[in-house]
Amino acid sequence: MAASIRELLQEASTRLQMRSASPAVDAHYLLMHVLKKERTWLRLHEEVRVSAAQHENFDALLARRERGEPVAYLTGSRGFWTLDLAVNRHTLIPRPETEMLVEFALEKIPAGKARHVLDLGTGSGAIALAIKKERPECVVSAVDASRDALAVAAGNAERLQLPVTFLHSDWFSALPGRRFDLLLANPPYIDADDAHLGQGDVRFEPLSALVSAAHGLQDITRIAADAPQHAGAGAWLAFEHGHDQGAAVRSILLQNGFSGIESRRDLGGHERITFGCLLAAAGSESHAG
Repeated sequence: MAASIRELLQEASTRLQMRSASPAVDAHYLLMHVLKKERTWLRLHEEVRVSAAQHENFDALLARRERGEPVAYLTGSRGFWTLDLAVNRHTLIPRPETEMLVEFALEKIPAGKARHVLDLGTGSGAIALAIKKERPECVVSAVDASRDALAVAAGNAERLQLPVTFLHSDWFSALPGRRFDLLLANPPYIDADDAHLGQGDVRFEPLSALVSAAHGLQDITRIAADAPQHAGAGAWLAFEHGHDQGAAVRSILLQNGFSGIESRRDLGGHERITFGCLLAAAGSESHAG
């Protein structure tokens, strides 16, 4: 006899008990994906029996999850801010901590005001698209060194009908002469020897988006050094970084002429984003979006 939704969820939670920190949640998301139903529907239809094909599909996804593959890659999507974003192995999985950069941006962009915003290392497009959703008047550009990631980001923008300009660029390399009012970056910041690279979802994410030399600070240092050539007077630069890198990032910003430098802590009490303002732009102060 075909299994019911309740039976499948119970079995899946048991199977994932030793493989996941949230086995029941994972089981629900995977079954939602297979059945193309919301979680509330599953709860109200626990005795509904699934087809053999659906059971087989669910079992295959469970097996992959047991091997550690992230749920977001198995379902092809992850929620971020108020958006449902497509993700795959070419992009990082958007995380709640990164929403702190969006919150910071919205503080600095008055509603109804047109500002030029740059998202450096956009991945799935999460930061750029969230800002465009909340501040549609802004001219939002986003860059990434991975063409595969840019394809995912562009697809998200088209599906969500949020016009953002995506460019293939090694940080600022494709942006000569362009200046922005707000620059946001979630760059690689993990040291190559960090033990966390062998744990959890990170094992399946692209190393190029995770690892940076100089104890994880090389890309942050490079961005901060080049940013003054692409920032108008009064522009802000904000980074997401590792939980123990706040002091180093503040020092990097200070060395590159930024002021008003501060760090903010995430819900775990760790310094997670650091930002500074460039009071005087280098050279011309004209904008280009």
